[in-house]
Amino acid sequence: MDLSYSEYLDNTYSYINQIGFPILTYITFIPLLGAIVLMFVPKKEETFIKYFANIVAVIDMVLSFFLLPYFNSDTYKMQFVERFTWFEVKSMNLEVLYFFGVDGISILLVLMTTILGVLAILSSWTAITERIKEYYIFLLLLQTGMIGVFFALDFFLFYVFWEVMLVPMYFLIGVWGGGRRLYSAIKFFLYTLFGSLFLLLGILALFFNHHSLNPNEYTFDLFKILQDSLPYSWEFWLFLAFFIGFAIKVPMFPFHTWLPDAHVDAPTAGSVILAGVLLKLGTYGFVRFSLPLFPEASRNFVPMVGVLSVIGIIYGAMVALAQKDMKKLVAYSSVSHLGFCMIGLFALNPQGILGSILQMVNHGISTGGLFLLVGLIYERRHDRTISEYGGIAEKMPVYSALTLIIFLSSMGLPGMNGFIGEFLILVGVFKSPYLGWVWAAVASIGIILGATYLLWMYQRVFFGKLWNPKNFNLRDLNFREVMTIVPLVVFVFWIGIYPKPFIKIMESSVEHLVERVNPEYKAQAKDLVMQKTNFVPTIVTQKLKIERGLQTPPQLGSGDPNLPVLTVTKETKDNRNKTQYTSFDKGTIPLSPPLLKGDLGGFSGRNSIPVRSN
Repeated sequence: MDLSYSEYLDNTYSYINQIGFPILTYITFIPLLGAIVLMFVPKKEETFIKYFANIVAVIDMVLSFFLLPYFNSDTYKMQFVERFTWFEVKSMNLEVLYFFGVDGISILLVLMTTILGVLAILSSWTAITERIKEYYIFLLLLQTGMIGVFFALDFFLFYVFWEVMLVPMYFLIGVWGGGRRLYSAIKFFLYTLFGSLFLLLGILALFFNHHSLNPNEYTFDLFKILQDSLPYSWEFWLFLAFFIGFAIKVPMFPFHTWLPDAHVDAPTAGSVILAGVLLKLGTYGFVRFSLPLFPEASRNFVPMVGVLSVIGIIYGAMVALAQKDMKKLVAYSSVSHLGFCMIGLFALNPQGILGSILQMVNHGISTGGLFLLVGLIYERRHDRTISEYGGIAEKMPVYSALTLIIFLSSMGLPGMNGFIGEFLILVGVFKSPYLGWVWAAVASIGIILGATYLLWMYQRVFFGKLWNPKNFNLRDLNFREVMTIVPLVVFVFWIGIYPKPFIKIMESSVEHLVERVNPEYKAQAKDLVMQKTNFVPTIVTQKLKIERGLQTPPQLGSGDPNLPVLTVTKETKDNRNKTQYTSFDKGTIPLSPPLLKGDLGGFSGRNSIPVRSN
């Protein structure tokens, strides 16, 4: 599909007209500025460091919510655009852009990132007791990297933010983690770096392909590259390169093995950010880059992605069933849930992609909440073994109630956020011409298994007899701890009961994406409706009247010289080869077959006219 550059950038909705200042830059770099300030604060000022980091995160979140009242959900075009030359090499006519923008696909993910950033920092208040200054610096640096990935629309800028995220997460796991933290940190770093190398090769290939088509220009501008034509042989290999880079980050089966180790050994805030945001960068990469850049390859790779997604859904859920460690159970549940997101994306229809993006947000809320809750019990007991607990609802009723809500959300109970996302995904998969009901049915097994391992864990931990003396003195949540969970509970019910505003934000952008990656979607949907309803549209001309399914022509033999002469012309058939069209002098009326018979086609009474076939 040939899409002009102006289609993506609408000056009416640039940042100058919408807000009056470069708000995307502020949202991205305020955490970085906060980290720089903390570098000059003495280490002994621990209370000030904690308050300052929390204030910076809250300011960033408030700014991100400031986007919503000015965001136009009726357009798919990039909004709040900030675009200027970052640096250039005139000898080779290379221009690298500072190019930020946001649309319906990315805005909810940005809001989720800033919310989880606040909660992760707030949850660290008592959990981190060593090297506090460095810890908060790395958390704020990580925030800048993640937000930058969602905003960047220049490949060079995108890749810088993509790689920047590796360093703070490596140190968060390796320094403040537990267990085999160094092993887990190195494994995370190497896996992600390996995928990033393939991603870099793919970006460079697109860069040089653009130059071959435009000899006077080198650019990393995403929307200029989107206009370039690619032979299918290039699409095939570039899709694979991007696939490896993003699939490792998701992580999809069989690239998932780094995730359980990283989750188990990361500090609570690290696990929240890792599950809530970092994994979504992989799925976001598929939406923003792989699908629109390589539409034909995306369609042809649907079976492969579908198989890996379904394996991930069922495998992740079954392995979660076998876990004895709470955190590891939640980690494997992420493998299962992200499988749903991937199969929804590759349904290549609005329902599947809408459900997938919404489920990315839902997973950030639910799984982020699960890791926060596991972290709260770990602070009290320093043990995450499921068998060590039992009957603690008696001692921690508030904690038990909040945990139940988040568990039910993760299970996809109707009325909660998880249900809406999974429902849309399954509808999309069911209706997809590339997948179908069998895929939807097999994927649904993951929902049943998800309910099984979560309810099993909840029953073992909270119900039964309070038998372990180590649990006799467990205290319930304090106000600060409750406030780390309550915002997530609000979104659980808000999205579950009234998802319309969230879907509305994404709808235009998703429909535009589907038109590009699956241009036959509208024809497929229209054909499906026609087949199911057997509907034949009618057009009323000046001289004809359609009433109760009978077409009554004007009276003949009245002597009126202005009456039209009725002739039948050559038949025209639609793409289903079923509907016949009969031409008159003043218009066209579609008639259901056979000609002049059927639901709408019969002339009646004395006004019947013999029709001569050509």
